[in-house]
Amino acid sequence: MFEQAFKNIDDVLHKDAGCTSELDYTEQSSWLLFLKYLDAIEHDRAMEAALSGKPPIPLLEPRFRWEAWAAPRTADGKIDHNNALTGDDLKDFVDDELFPYLQGFTQKATGPNTFEYKIGEIFGEIKNKIQSGYNLRDVIEYIDELRFGSQTEKHELSHLYEAKIRNMGNAGRNGGEYYTPRPLIRAMVQVVNPRVGETVYDGACGSAGFLCESYES
Repeated sequence: MFEQAFKNIDDVLHKDAGCTSELDYTEQSSWLLFLKYLDAIEHDRAMEAALSGKPPIPLLEPRFRWEAWAAPRTADGKIDHNNALTGDDLKDFVDDELFPYLQGFTQKATGPNTFEYKIGEIFGEIKNKIQSGYNLRDVIEYIDELRFGSQTEKHELSHLYEAKIRNMGNAGRNGGEYYTPRPLIRAMVQVVNPRVGETVYDGACGSAGFLCESYES
């Protein structure tokens, strides 16, 4: 599922004037994947609040939620193309409203260790390079089909993301420079031999290869 989706996304970005290399393909698909995953987190938080009898505290304002601007749905659960932004309207919203809003999380956060601060830091370092709002709409719809609910899905996403990082090595001097191959990760984890109850720290987490292999060991 993820592999074909990534291929489709790369094919779309290859046609876009703002994306010229694997480095751009990975960066641009990453911020959209993050927002899709963030929406899944929002739903989980709302469910946990409901089960505990507490009011939900959403991270994002309603109009900036994935389901509002990226993938509004009809009553039968399909994307509502009559209300979904596309073309120049979509690009203008992302560039002029969505990114400034997310970048502002750094100032609104109560401290550097909060999720809100991390959101602001992420979007303070990148920008939307997809110049065509129609290409952006196509990419969004491919990403909207992805699900991250099971451990199998998360592991598949991790492996494929590592492959993209490896391919970035051909995109420029710095692309993929710090990628650690999975066989080397497994060897290091075997030597360290982490046990249940111990803490695993990966300061440069990347695709979480060390954490995933530690969990599996």
